[in-house]
Formats: sequence, structure tokens, C-alpha cells
Amino acid sequence: MHGRLVGKNLLITGSAGRIGSATARAAISEGASVVLADISGDKLKAFKDTLSSSVKARVHPLIADVTTEAGIISLLDQAVSATGPLTSAVHSAYPTSYGWGSPFEKLRASHLHEDLANQLGGAILFSQHILRHFQAHTGGDLVHISSIQGICSPKFEHYEGTTMTSPIEYSTIKAGVIAMTRWLAKYHSNQNIRVNCVSPGGILDKQDPEFLKRYRSSCTNYGMLSSEQVASAVIFLLSAEAEAINGQNLIVDDGWSL
Repeated sequence: MHGRLVGKNLLITGSAGRIGSATARAAISEGASVVLADISGDKLKAFKDTLSSSVKARVHPLIADVTTEAGIISLLDQAVSATGPLTSAVHSAYPTSYGWGSPFEKLRASHLHEDLANQLGGAILFSQHILRHFQAHTGGDLVHISSIQGICSPKFEHYEGTTMTSPIEYSTIKAGVIAMTRWLAKYHSNQNIRVNCVSPGGILDKQDPEFLKRYRSSCTNYGMLSSEQVASAVIFLLSAEAEAINGQNLIVDDGWSL
């Protein structure tokens, strides 16, 4: 078998989401054995059903709740049972509270605390446990998913007259993911461990036509991206081609942030 990830045992959280599923599909095509972790069993089954029979033996769907430490520990135990020691992980889970996306003036403390804890706190806890696993074996690669909103303030004029918003907690969480990535990479120096993140631009998903037009005006060639364009960057960071890249934030945004 040929492929950049042959011999890799890869765990992807949020694997039924847009970026997670595109990354899973790309990793499978590159030869990895992939553990698909998501809160939705139905979506996991639907994804695996789309795969050819020739690769299904390398795909292991697991229902998991990564918003709790117990859920993370259980997931890692099941993943190792399915594939053996993990060599790679992508954390793309995106849990949100009932109040996610509320206007700034209407934010409620309970929803804010839940989102900060589940998304940013969860990313830290997931990192703690997966990196401990890597330390116990031969090292490994971890990729987090941040966002262009973590490096720039929103272009609020793009949202005017639409029902869309860019939540302050989203920007805060994604900026935190970038800082966390750098910290973790430095903290685990000389352990054959790499921690990087990808900051995608917006993913095309039936957004308001006026928003799409405005968004495209800030880009260079495409405007909104496909999930596959982001997944290819994640696969690169997991591959041997990126062996000297550590603690970095790879921006994939078609020039939106320029």
C-alpha cells in the first residue's frame, strides 16, 4: 500500500463534522488506520457506509463524548483496543451550548461557561491525555483546529443584514487554541512529539448569498473553502513531509486575513 500515512493509527474527534469527515476520508486514502470518534452514532454509521469494502477494516467508529475527562479516557482506551498504540490525533470536536451564537449583548453566563469549558477546556484535557499516551510509546503528532477568527477580528460588515453572527466566544476559544498549541509543542520538546494547528477560513455551507459575495471580496481566488481544502493541510501536518514543523498555526483562508 502506498500513501503518506501508511502505518499510522489516527484518532479524529468530531469525525462526523465537515472538517473531521473530510480529514478522515483523506487519511484513509493515505493509508492510515482511522478511529472515527463522534457523539452521533448515526452520523458515524452513515459515514462508514459510504466507504468501499476494501478500506472498512481500517476504519473504527466509536461513539464518544469528549466534553468530559471520563469520556476522553474511555475513548482513548477503546481506540487503542481497536488499532493498537495511537501515533496521531486530530481534535476537531466542536461542542456548543444551547446559547451558542447569541448576540454579545445577550450572552448568558451559564452558556458562556459551558462553551469555554467544553471547547477550550476540552481541547486542553484531550491534549493532556493523548500526549500522555504518546509519551508512553514512541511519540506522536497532534493537530488542533483553530480558525481565522483566532488571528483576526471578524469582518463585521460581511454580516450586516443577515442572520449570521461571529460570536466573541468563538474568537476567544480559537485564539486560545493557537496559544495552547505553541505551549504544548514547547513543553514536549525532545520527546518525538509534534503539536500543530490549522486555522481555516469559512467553509461553504449554504450561507446567505450576500454574505458569500462580501466574503469573496476579501479573498484572492476562491472565497469560502471546501472541507477538503482544509483536510489536505491537516494531512500534510500529520505526514513525514512536516517532520520539522512544530508549534505552528497553518492558515488556510484563501488570503482572507491578508
